[in-house]
Amino acid sequence: MKKIVYLIVICTTINLSCTVEKSVFNQEEIQPNQSVFENQDTYKILALGDSYTIGESVCQSCRFPEQLKDNLKQEFESSKEFKLKIIARTGWTTSNLLTAIDTEKPSKDYDLVTLLIGVNNQYQGKPFNVYKKEFIQLTNKAIECVKGNKKDIIIISIPDYAYTPFGNGNQNVSKDIDRYNDFAKNYCGTNNLTYVNITDITRKGLQDSNLVASDGLHPSKLAYSKFVERLLPIALDKLKN
Repeated sequence: MKKIVYLIVICTTINLSCTVEKSVFNQEEIQPNQSVFENQDTYKILALGDSYTIGESVCQSCRFPEQLKDNLKQEFESSKEFKLKIIARTGWTTSNLLTAIDTEKPSKDYDLVTLLIGVNNQYQGKPFNVYKKEFIQLTNKAIECVKGNKKDIIIISIPDYAYTPFGNGNQNVSKDIDRYNDFAKNYCGTNNLTYVNITDITRKGLQDSNLVASDGLHPSKLAYSKFVERLLPIALDKLKN
């Protein structure tokens, strides 16, 4: 929960999150049940990942971080501003993303961070132990970027490219993707991190070609819209609480 102050005639009860972001004691008046987010004008979102985050083969506004940002803006007052930063590139493994984060040094004041990574570890045949080690490092870096509030990050499952013309139904790929996703899901469950499964959406790609981009490999705008349908209520809850 973000910081909330309740004023009562007789006494004052103060609930603080474990990480103090800023003081609210200098406000002249705080109405009961008024959450801090109502006074916030700008929300910062950071999206970390690879081709699935940068939106390979779809338009800039079609990729899921942009769609998520636009949908969040519609849910808030028109006066609210949403700023999105993406650190992602097609072909990146967990190692590449770690290097990019260290190079770009994103600020530590984001309100929400998404992380979707790992498919290129699988595709390039990297040792699974590398993914396990570096996935944990990446989640920790994501937490640092949201002021240490781990409840404000969202881990997204890896899409299954076996269900595309490129993947051609290769079940060995699907088994590998399950292995990666199972590790991420179990780690998130153990460490109280939010994990969102979107893999099942991509596994309809061979029966519904509209879910696959024109390159025959990556998700389409429609697929990303379906990702956002699952992400939006979770993101809203995190920003409002």
